[in-house]
Amino acid sequence: MKFDLVWLIPIFPLVGVLINGLLGRRIVEKNKSLVHWIACGAVGLSFLVTLLLFVKLLGLPAEERLYDFTWFSWISSGVFHVSVGYLIDPLSMFMCMFVTGVGFLIHVYSIGYMGHDESYSRFFTYLNLFMFSMITLVLADNFLLMFLGWEGVGLCSYLLISFWFTDLANAVAGKKAFVTNRVGDFFFAIGLLVMLTHLGAHGMWSLKFTDVFSHAQLLPPHLVTIVCLLFFLGCTAKSAQIPLYIWLPDAMAGPTPVSALIHAATMVTAGVYFVSRCNVLFTMSPFAMQVVAVVGALTAFFAATIALTQNDIKKVLAYSTVSQLGYMFLGLGVGAYAAGLFHVLTHSFFKALLFLCSGCVIHAMSGEQDMRNMGGLRKKMPVTFITMLIGTFAIAGIPGFSGFFSKDEILWQAYSSPQGSHLLWFIGVLAAVMTAFYMFRLIFMTFFNECRASEEVQHHIHEAPKSMTIPLMVLSVLSIFGGYLGVPEALGGANRVERFLEPVFGLGKDKLLQAAGGNPLIHRVVAETAEHPSFAPEYKLMVFTTCIVLAGIFASYMLYMRKRSVPETIAANNPSFYRLLLNKWYVDELYEKVFINPLRAFSIFLWKGIDVIVIDGLVNSTAAFFMECGEVCKVSESGYVQRYAVSFLVGVFVLIAYFVYVR
Repeated sequence: MKFDLVWLIPIFPLVGVLINGLLGRRIVEKNKSLVHWIACGAVGLSFLVTLLLFVKLLGLPAEERLYDFTWFSWISSGVFHVSVGYLIDPLSMFMCMFVTGVGFLIHVYSIGYMGHDESYSRFFTYLNLFMFSMITLVLADNFLLMFLGWEGVGLCSYLLISFWFTDLANAVAGKKAFVTNRVGDFFFAIGLLVMLTHLGAHGMWSLKFTDVFSHAQLLPPHLVTIVCLLFFLGCTAKSAQIPLYIWLPDAMAGPTPVSALIHAATMVTAGVYFVSRCNVLFTMSPFAMQVVAVVGALTAFFAATIALTQNDIKKVLAYSTVSQLGYMFLGLGVGAYAAGLFHVLTHSFFKALLFLCSGCVIHAMSGEQDMRNMGGLRKKMPVTFITMLIGTFAIAGIPGFSGFFSKDEILWQAYSSPQGSHLLWFIGVLAAVMTAFYMFRLIFMTFFNECRASEEVQHHIHEAPKSMTIPLMVLSVLSIFGGYLGVPEALGGANRVERFLEPVFGLGKDKLLQAAGGNPLIHRVVAETAEHPSFAPEYKLMVFTTCIVLAGIFASYMLYMRKRSVPETIAANNPSFYRLLLNKWYVDELYEKVFINPLRAFSIFLWKGIDVIVIDGLVNSTAAFFMECGEVCKVSESGYVQRYAVSFLVGVFVLIAYFVYVR
């Protein structure tokens, strides 16, 4: 068959895990370079196989771009069967292309960044395991196998964020990521069980995506909404949306390649992918879609406000990731699935570029991450400066760069689609302005003006090695030209991304209409979504957004280049509001008081009250009772034969008396 090689895509990283995981220390002792050759080679081969299958998929007619490969049976219990199988369609191949491609570049970058780390083989083992889990999540043809990959990336995020676990901050950040994701996974699992139970009641005991979506009409509307909301709660943890976004900024404690891997192309996009994969279910629930859009818009705005005042270079990028993920969910929530996924693609390019550039800066600054101690680096690090400037242009949405095309499409859909609204569009525009402001603030504080580092640090500032700068160059090219894959019709393009993904989302609309029956509302929404409005309003909004973004850049230039004392004056004149943003709206402190402390107190009660007093007390009391009985009984066990003989005689007399007088 044409796609029978698909099993090689996840198996290559798994082989890398086994080799470096079991033999890594011995390999390092003999030839350290073999470790990264094995790890990078595994992901590189996965990318090549993905590219081969992607090209084959493109060669097929749109209606034939669906292939389900079953590898082997996994679970078989009565009528319930689950296999390890992979689904080849435009959505899975679209995701797998940049997951393996960007993942490979990050692996190569890690060679230079982690070159002197003592746990070199362990790091690459974790990276390969992360790639295996993410590929499994993306390619799985059923909910259960996808959930296995879903849990796998959660585990690997813990291992990688807390990689330097001897540092307390890293260990705490890893634990925070793990626990927060488990909260989301709990709701995800409940949603899965609710859906399976109801479908099973109708005789459909299958978790394959194709089976579930073809029988979606069996689910009543209220149950679809419940399932979608439970699924979305799981996605808010993986993709860092309100209320479970709190782990992602702290994930910066890990090595910079880990930040790039988690924030750019892998774990945080899992929730976006899942909502897109389940577009049939979400489209059947307008309320759930509205929740997705509102949460996405609020997250984009909320995270952007926090990024305005952060001074840690990686924290700024972390909150920008949360904000950009909000844009993606805004697109999904208004029914623009292709636009949301297009932003996933462009974001993977420019965000990986920005994180890797920040890693070069931190590497050159001897571990310094505070932008207040940087400055003047553009002359000493020209490659890093130029590539990071390109990434900043892209994320700010400057026309001609990749982020402009994807972000503008989301804003337009939020404004014009039947599920969107002018308010959602306005919130998205505000987030775009703040994004431009804080990203150029980062550029000006890091690369311009005088260097504020110590003399010793300045002496060691240098450009990163080629193993780190070459991936930057590749990603900078993608950050410029990657957006041209989805140029909208309003700008003379064919929006190739939307057309490529249409078989997946078009199928969702067909199933929705089947499930809708005579519901006029759903028929109207689908019909209006298919309409092609005039381009004139889109041009006006495009020009307006571009102008206001440029205004944000100009404001950043004036405050951090021309009048550098003004930001401090503003902060001094508004201390409460400044501290509110600097301390991230005190959300962590709020969660600490509302959730963590009560749960900790309840856990202590269960430990000291229930476990120690009740359970241990019952067990210990039982043991003490029989010990006391033993103490009483041992009095008669003196070892004197005379006493035993007397006891025997007394017993005989008692028996005789019983039979004579009682019987």
